[in-house]
Amino acid sequence: MKFSDFEQYFSAARVNRYLLATANSTSKAVKLYKANLKISQAFHPILGVFEVILRNRLNDILTSHFTDPDWIINQKAGFMSDPSLTFTYKRTGKQKTNDFLRREINKAEKRLQKTRTPVTSGKIIAEQTLGFWTDLFEVHNYRLLRGKPIQIFHSLPAGYGRKEVNEELDKVRRFRNRVYHNEPVCFNGNNVDFTETLEVHKSITNLLTWIDPEIIKLISDLDKVKETIDKAKQI
Repeated sequence: MKFSDFEQYFSAARVNRYLLATANSTSKAVKLYKANLKISQAFHPILGVFEVILRNRLNDILTSHFTDPDWIINQKAGFMSDPSLTFTYKRTGKQKTNDFLRREINKAEKRLQKTRTPVTSGKIIAEQTLGFWTDLFEVHNYRLLRGKPIQIFHSLPAGYGRKEVNEELDKVRRFRNRVYHNEPVCFNGNNVDFTETLEVHKSITNLLTWIDPEIIKLISDLDKVKETIDKAKQI
C-alpha cells in the first residue's frame, strides 16, 4: 500500500505522530503503527483474564458480605444510595452526589430490557465495565463496604492496603481504556517509549499475584506482551 493511502485510511493526524517518532521514515512509521496494534493485541488475553477474575472475586466477597446473591441489584437502594455519597463540592460550593455505581446498574438494566433479555444479577454483573469494579476501591464506597473488597487479595505484600491496590487498579483501568479505544501505547510525548506499557504489565501481574500466585502460572502461555514489545523495539 502507498503511504498516502495508508495516511488517508488512518488519518494524517493519527499517523503524523508515528512519522515524528521515526524521523519521517514512512516505512518505519507503518511498521511502528502495526507494532503498536500488536502490543495492544498482546494485552487482550491478560486484560480479559484480569477483568473476569477481579469481577468474579468481588462478586463472591460481596455476595457473602450482604448474604445476598442479588446484591448488585438490591444494593441500588442500599450502600449505593447512602446519604454520605451526597456532599458539597468545595471548589464550587455546589452539592454533588456520587451515584456512579447506581447509574451504571440502571443503564445495564435498560440495555437488557431493550433487547428483551431477562434482568438477572448474572447479566448485570457481566454488563459492568472495569471502572465499576475498580470504583469499589475508591474511599467512599470502600468505607461503606467496610473494607471487604480488599479481601480478594490473599497475598498482599506487607504494608499494602487499599491505597496501593487502588493505584495499581487505576493504572490498569486507564491503560485498558486506551487499548480498547485504539489509542497508542508506545509513546512518551513524541518519542517511542514502552516504559509505561511495561509498568502496566507489571501492575496486572502484581494484582493477579496478590489474588493468587497460581494465576500467573496458568496464563504464562497467553502472556506475549514482553516479547511483542521486544520486537517493536527493533524498528
